[in-house]
Amino acid sequence: MTAWIDTFLFGLYPYICLAVFFIGSWARFDRDQYTWKSDSSQLLRRGSLRWGSNLFHVGVLFLFFGHSVGMLTPHFVYEHFMSAGAKQLMAMVSGGIAGLLAFIGVTLLLHRRLSDVRIRATSKTSDIVLLWLLWVQLALGLATIPLSAQHLDGSVMMLLAEWAQRIVTFRTGAVELLANVGWVFKLHMALGMTVFLVFPFTRLVHVWSGFGTLAYIARPYQLVRARRLNLPAGHNQPGNRGAMN
Repeated sequence: MTAWIDTFLFGLYPYICLAVFFIGSWARFDRDQYTWKSDSSQLLRRGSLRWGSNLFHVGVLFLFFGHSVGMLTPHFVYEHFMSAGAKQLMAMVSGGIAGLLAFIGVTLLLHRRLSDVRIRATSKTSDIVLLWLLWVQLALGLATIPLSAQHLDGSVMMLLAEWAQRIVTFRTGAVELLANVGWVFKLHMALGMTVFLVFPFTRLVHVWSGFGTLAYIARPYQLVRARRLNLPAGHNQPGNRGAMN
């Protein structure tokens, strides 16, 4: 039974998630472009949004690129100047810091969305489910750090990296590599793939708009309320009759 579950989760499920991720994103952009955005709730309550959003985005972007480079870079590329153990230690420290920042950020965002009556009333079910999914995923990621500390030779990380590389290059034998990997790692991996699965059906699609650009990091918050301007007397200002809000 366990072997069948492993075969499905780590042999078939990755391709299902990636197919839904790419095809679903394309279909949503093609059919529902007006939903291709991250709905802002800044107008309802601004306080914890800035801290939560900034901490979450800084942490999760570092984790995404760190996982991508760390998991998909073959060992022979860096083995001449860095051992597997040193790479794992660097990943534990940097990933731990980034993961903690992202976890604090998503906790603030989740508390804000659940505790504020107005924000809760205007939230979609997908918004709340996504935040819970990310919260659990980040918690599991932090939980893997003490387990990784028990294998500082880099052996577990090498197995996980080799699994990822075999999956993306369509090579066989990927599932067998995870036979002796702990369940916390496996659950973290399965939940991470699930994030890709639900990606096209949530507000996460807005990541495509700024993916790979510095503008995504530096851009200001979505403008949801016009600032009052010093206009000549008699000119309509935001909030006056006839003005657009």
